[in-house]
Amino acid sequence: MDKKIVTRFAPSPTGFMHVGGVRTALYAYLFARRHNGTFILRIEDTDKGREVEGSIPHIIESLKWLGINWDEGVDIGGPSAPYLQSERLESYRKYAKILIEKGFAYPDPYTEEEVALFRKKAEEEKRVFLFRDHRPEHFGVWNGTKPLRFKVPQIKTFVWNDAVRGDLTAGEEALDDFILIKGDGYPTYNFAHIIDDLEMGVTHIMRADEFIASTPKFLSLYEALEITPPIFVTLPPILAPDGNKKLGKRDGAKDILEYREEGYLPSAMVNFLAFLGWNPGGEKEVMTMGELIQHFSIERIHKSGAMLSEEKLLWLNKEHIKMQSREVQKNSVLTYLHGYEEGVIERLLPSIIDRISFYGELTSVESSELSFFKERPLFTDETIERVTWKDSGISEAGMHLTKVASILETTDFSSPESLKASIMPYADEVGRGNVLWPLRMTLSGQEKSIDPFTILYVLQKEESLARISSTCTLLLR
Repeated sequence: MDKKIVTRFAPSPTGFMHVGGVRTALYAYLFARRHNGTFILRIEDTDKGREVEGSIPHIIESLKWLGINWDEGVDIGGPSAPYLQSERLESYRKYAKILIEKGFAYPDPYTEEEVALFRKKAEEEKRVFLFRDHRPEHFGVWNGTKPLRFKVPQIKTFVWNDAVRGDLTAGEEALDDFILIKGDGYPTYNFAHIIDDLEMGVTHIMRADEFIASTPKFLSLYEALEITPPIFVTLPPILAPDGNKKLGKRDGAKDILEYREEGYLPSAMVNFLAFLGWNPGGEKEVMTMGELIQHFSIERIHKSGAMLSEEKLLWLNKEHIKMQSREVQKNSVLTYLHGYEEGVIERLLPSIIDRISFYGELTSVESSELSFFKERPLFTDETIERVTWKDSGISEAGMHLTKVASILETTDFSSPESLKASIMPYADEVGRGNVLWPLRMTLSGQEKSIDPFTILYVLQKEESLARISSTCTLLLR
């Protein structure tokens, strides 16, 4: 590739950022970085009726969270500024005039009602509505108050190459006199993106498969303007979890920042999205952004749809959590767990990491599995029997706990392993359930919990012996 690679992500500010849009941005970013090219963030805001306030800052925040940074864009400028389409109207008028001078554009002479009648008649006659069937014989002068339409220079079959799909073709029925500039002065997508890509030097367009049907219109416009088209890179659709249709809001498609709020890691989300329609080959699935850049290639983008699997995302997120330093893990945990001694979290950290797939899980894990590290379990005369193992009596449980306490008095609390090595000989002697069940219940108050040796290690000697002593007081009186 001798020519410098330039890619772009050009979303419309019409709402949340879903995984499909973010994946398009990611692929464009990875490809540009892989070839030391330029990645541009452009905002296509010409459909003012659909624009949602706050969308542009939301787009920027979403991409930055994922570590997708741009070289030129709406917020930082660049040599092709501005990067907001509504500020580029003069560029579109410039090329509109060129098309008018070439005889390839004309003002739409009809009202919306008249066009609706043409369309209705075509439906009644069971034929495809084509505006070019109603093209006026003589063109008026365009003054900017009426829509400006493209006059298709030649009705023909187009054949083009897509970097992923290979050679594609579409017949004459795909061509029509589409609107270039609307009556409100704003360009349509079909016109604006072609002019923007030309002026910004875009070489490769990563796009969704729904744009394949419109490609003949684009190619006809490229020809009219004598422009060499960029390389089309059509990405596979992202399918709903059942694999039978494209992912939509009804299938649980979420705003990308919802994953952040739930405690997912941006590195895991990038890894997950990269593999939704691409694979580097081999068995390695856990990759950093740097590794993805190093391995990314258009040749390995899939043609068929990629199914969104939350299970795969959870697995990848857990793997990326494991890759974090202990300090980062601890600070992340502390954003969710409050009121614990720092030493408790430090010692508990490996068990916490083992139990979660994303940090947001800590909210439910704490209430069900961790709260006893902060508050001692309380037993009464009515509940103390929970401490006993099967048919053994209260006094027997007290006796075993007393023995465990005496063992712990001289035990090294530096690791769960050292505690286990001290207690297990006695447990094996008198029956593991007779010792470990009362010990677990005394320390945690839970029938199912982290193993008692880890609990002892996390609580340390003073707190562990205090809990055992409190329980024995009830058991042996």
